[in-house]
Amino acid sequence: MVGFASLNPPYDEMAENTPDHWSPLRALTAARIGLARSGASLATGPLLDFRLAHARARDAVHEELDEARLGADLATLGLPVLTVASAVADRAHYLMRPDLGRKLAEESALAAHAGEHDVVFVIAGGLSARAAQTHAAPLLREALPALDGWRIAPLVVVRHGRVAIGDAVAAALRARAVAVLIGERPGLTSPDSMGAYLTWAPGPQTTDAERNCISNIRPAGLPYADAALKLVHLIRAMRARRLSGVALKDDADRLLIEGR
Repeated sequence: MVGFASLNPPYDEMAENTPDHWSPLRALTAARIGLARSGASLATGPLLDFRLAHARARDAVHEELDEARLGADLATLGLPVLTVASAVADRAHYLMRPDLGRKLAEESALAAHAGEHDVVFVIAGGLSARAAQTHAAPLLREALPALDGWRIAPLVVVRHGRVAIGDAVAAALRARAVAVLIGERPGLTSPDSMGAYLTWAPGPQTTDAERNCISNIRPAGLPYADAALKLVHLIRAMRARRLSGVALKDDADRLLIEGR
């Protein structure tokens, strides 16, 4: 038995003397890789961390958008801010009826602001109200100065809106293009990720194939300045070529690499 024990040191001693080859990789990603284990299961620390991340993602899905605070943040950008609602009754209804989140409850609410607008920016909570609440105003603060001279419609905050609600808003305001800033589906490392969906000539028949998407907008993902560069580049390209979606190649990453 003594000889056997000497050939098989205790687990703690083995772990202590084993090089951690995962540490350099963990420094490059927030993904959960090389997690410590206890037998066939995760060790207590990583397991509790996973459960906390899952709880945060669930909370983000059910969290409501603070429209008053968001409106106050957006008002500092110097554009009128309008607040409308989708055809959804409440948050539970929103999660069960995606179709109603694509329709305005009352289109006439925007009629007085209709005009020949080049673009309208629509902000909705989506599946992470926290993302839109936190990132919409800083992104627009970076992007709007680069659109100086454009006819920009009032900013529109939509209660319980989905991506396609932007089509209805653009039609009501007579905007040629729409950019919908919306909270994305939370992940276990990103409960506050925002996406921007851009569409040229949106209307009732618009499909998702006709949209361009900029994803993972947040300081820990795609920073505001880089996201604004991509946003402005795509909007300009849409207006120049009068199209969007799969027909429009997104080459904005080249600009980021070149540092422009």
